[in-house]
Amino acid sequence: MHIPSKLPDVGTTIFTVMSSLAVEHHAVNLGQGFPDFMMSEELIALVNEAMQKGSNQYAHMSGLPLLRERLAEKVQKLYQSKIDPETQITITPGGTYAIYTALTTILQPGDEVIVFEPAYDSYIPNIEINGAKPVLISLQYPDYSIPWDEVKMKVNERTRMIMINSPHNPTGAVLSENDIEQLRSIVAGTKIIILSDEVYEHLIFDGIQHQSILRYPDLLERSFVCFSFGKTYHCTGWKLGYCISTTAMMKEYRKVHQFNCFSCDTPKQVALAEYIKNEAAYLTLGSFIQQKRDFFRELMKATPFQCIPSHGSYFECYSYGHFTNESDKALAIQLTKEYGIATIPVSAFYKNATDNKVLRFCFAKKEETLEKAISKLVHLK
Repeated sequence: MHIPSKLPDVGTTIFTVMSSLAVEHHAVNLGQGFPDFMMSEELIALVNEAMQKGSNQYAHMSGLPLLRERLAEKVQKLYQSKIDPETQITITPGGTYAIYTALTTILQPGDEVIVFEPAYDSYIPNIEINGAKPVLISLQYPDYSIPWDEVKMKVNERTRMIMINSPHNPTGAVLSENDIEQLRSIVAGTKIIILSDEVYEHLIFDGIQHQSILRYPDLLERSFVCFSFGKTYHCTGWKLGYCISTTAMMKEYRKVHQFNCFSCDTPKQVALAEYIKNEAAYLTLGSFIQQKRDFFRELMKATPFQCIPSHGSYFECYSYGHFTNESDKALAIQLTKEYGIATIPVSAFYKNATDNKVLRFCFAKKEETLEKAISKLVHLK
């Protein structure tokens, strides 16, 4: 039976391809973004305790009430924004799901969504499967800043949404207060919705302040803001996140959510509601991950790659066009097969595979993992 594809141009993701190659060739995997160090033993114990005490049945459709209350308290402390935990927060099975649900809630066939490339790989398929059109704008290489004049030119009566991501995956770029002012001026007086992907909110470096949409009441009034517990607590495999919006927009969001996953893992929500009281766990995260970035950056000086500085996330990008004309995908495959280190070609984050001769490395690893990887890479000829 022939099934017409809703995503005819989509194949296996580069992450699956590179991870499979890493396994096949026993390579150190600095491609996919996940830590190889242990998460909090206290948090693990809290999950076990929750299960043993019977928290194993369905949680509330919107998420465990206590967890939502604690998240609202956290938002108030961090961003001085008053959020109603009952009507404005929904717990989701991961940040990617939170983003998909926001898009599905809003988009109608023919709508346009402005997407900045390189972009996290779920954005464009999520837009297209909803019958909408991604309007692609390339971030300015090599600092990956937003060309706001181009954004103004491409906004029209069909523009339904602008997607932003800070700290940015794959580049580690971070939005500034000026970026927020530019965004504010563009959307003022329009019906444009903002989708803000902030899954790396606490993984931000160099003393930079995270410009969360939650800081700006006028922008929050038109926004879905998506987060990830997995990125914050080193447990990406838990696939738990949440979305914050206005009461009216969240009402529509939950209509989609309730008929998709309905509710999320109960014992983990119980554990997170308790563990989130440990403010140091997320307030010190940026400096902890920055130490890994700095350690990795120092190691990379022994290789021919040139650093494109990251100011957040798990990732740093490195250029190589000064020593070879190989495509980034070809070089990534060569490094995996011949040098035993897996990376991600940044062209994979562009719909049309724009190749600026850049590879993305994940540095959220144990020091011995990073040392092992670079010990292989220094032999690159």
